[in-house]
Amino acid sequence: MDKKHQWDLSFIYEEESDFDNDLARLPGLGEELASLASHLADEASFKRALDLQKEIELLLNRLYSYASGKADLDRRSIEATSRESKVENALSQLIRATSYFDPECLSLGEEKVFAFLKKNPEYAEFDFYFRKLFDAASHVLSADKEAIIANYSPLSGVGGDLYSNLSVADYRPRTALLSTGEEVSVSTANWSTLAKDAKTPDDRKAIFEALYSYFDERKNAYAAMYKAGLDAQLATMRNRGYSSILEAHLDGNKIPTSVYLSLVKAAHGGAAPLREYYEVRRKALGLDAHRSYDRFLPLAKSERKMTYEEARELFYASIGRFDEDFQEKARAVTADGRVDVYPGEGKRTGAYSSGGSGIFPHILMNFQGTLEDAFTLAHEAGHSVHTLYAMETQPLMKENYTIFVAEIASTFNEHNLLDYLLKSGELSREEKIALLQKEIDEIAATFYRQSLFAEYELEASRLAEAGKPINHEVLSSIMTGLYKDYYGIDIREEVYKPLVWCYIPHLFYTPFYVYQYATSFATSLELYRRVNSGEEGSFERYRGLLKAGGSKYPIDEVKAAGVDLTEEGPFKAVTERMAVLVGELKKLLAE
Repeated sequence: MDKKHQWDLSFIYEEESDFDNDLARLPGLGEELASLASHLADEASFKRALDLQKEIELLLNRLYSYASGKADLDRRSIEATSRESKVENALSQLIRATSYFDPECLSLGEEKVFAFLKKNPEYAEFDFYFRKLFDAASHVLSADKEAIIANYSPLSGVGGDLYSNLSVADYRPRTALLSTGEEVSVSTANWSTLAKDAKTPDDRKAIFEALYSYFDERKNAYAAMYKAGLDAQLATMRNRGYSSILEAHLDGNKIPTSVYLSLVKAAHGGAAPLREYYEVRRKALGLDAHRSYDRFLPLAKSERKMTYEEARELFYASIGRFDEDFQEKARAVTADGRVDVYPGEGKRTGAYSSGGSGIFPHILMNFQGTLEDAFTLAHEAGHSVHTLYAMETQPLMKENYTIFVAEIASTFNEHNLLDYLLKSGELSREEKIALLQKEIDEIAATFYRQSLFAEYELEASRLAEAGKPINHEVLSSIMTGLYKDYYGIDIREEVYKPLVWCYIPHLFYTPFYVYQYATSFATSLELYRRVNSGEEGSFERYRGLLKAGGSKYPIDEVKAAGVDLTEEGPFKAVTERMAVLVGELKKLLAE
């Protein structure tokens, strides 16, 4: 493989010994910060504590970026994964050693802390950190209680840890017998590709059941793991005095619960175009019934193949109408050595962008040469450009943007690339259908599906709050009802499909996370609509959001860019867009 297509992580650490030296420094910094407990009222100690916070932030990000990057290039490597574990263990120790910091800052009082920042402007970058801390003061406990909670913090993630072991470490592919007599090995990594390529409904069913039978045999264990996560969330809710599990998850970034509730109301109530799309698909594909595993079947195929360089040039061409600064950043984050392009043995699947806090953005991909890969590159470049703007504009302590806004720049780039291709005049009817399906599928997957899972989490959390039983039958029943309402599909007719909650890692690893894909998508669609229509100042407002980093609460960053997510309007706009696209697809298919 050409080195220009591989990560050059030497920009983080040139030598392994440099990593080891930094890792060895970390405990000492943590100990020094811990030693300042009960001394923050002294201005010199307070200054030193803030200096240490910054130093640790930079050091940790450097260590983790290098360790996780190396590990993701080859997950078979014991050396690489051990290096990553060392950083994670160091982080856990730091959390315990410094758990006193927030409660003690609160004890100093808001007036004293902000007077200090005014007197010492070199520490002004901490102002939003402390704004968030004092805004959440009613949910922060005394130092001794915070220390107890910190000691128990590893247990709060036990459900996710067990899920990882059962679903990844202990998982073994299963075999499906196809109608041709061929046996194929089915795993979580390849099953959707196998289903898409399968020739008959029975083959797709066999592939699906080979995958989901694993979850069926362990459904009681998965339910216990999910309940463990809910129990931990319930404990946090009660310990910190929140009114609901939902509020406990949203309060850190001051996301009003009305945003979450408006999203699920708009998506659930506006699911008619999604149900219509599945019926259009059923007829076009000649199916007696459209099963959930039929969603991977293409309505048309693009045979277009491209090299990575061609995909990159296509992305560059699509952003050619934006200003030079934006284009230069897009080229910088996709330069040779910044993108690890191709699949490899043991390499992590999928794609992501990493960087920030002193680390230049860099992208991991698994490029296969399809048009879809060009969209993946545009998506990840959006993340990297967002990070680069934030790094250039904001000081360290205001740089890192939240997940709530993270998917805006990435999906903005995808909207733009799709529009560029559709307007190119170089597409065949088949390619137009394929791209139209892609846009519809993007709304189905990113907006509707994530909203469905968000509603599932909300219903499950309310059962936990009410002290109701949580078992696999209860969890599967929630999913069955939601799939019927959203997709118009009775998943009880698909063996094992009600267990789809077992299959979604985010529900175990990062509860109440997936709704942000839907809110980001709605925001990016509205921002792109305004930019594309030539609305005066719209691109600068969009860029302002990217530059804002984590300097304000995310709901305020989005509002400053011109989108108010406390209202249903942006979400309804997505459902209306879906209806228009499905109508266009029906016309093309009828030609």
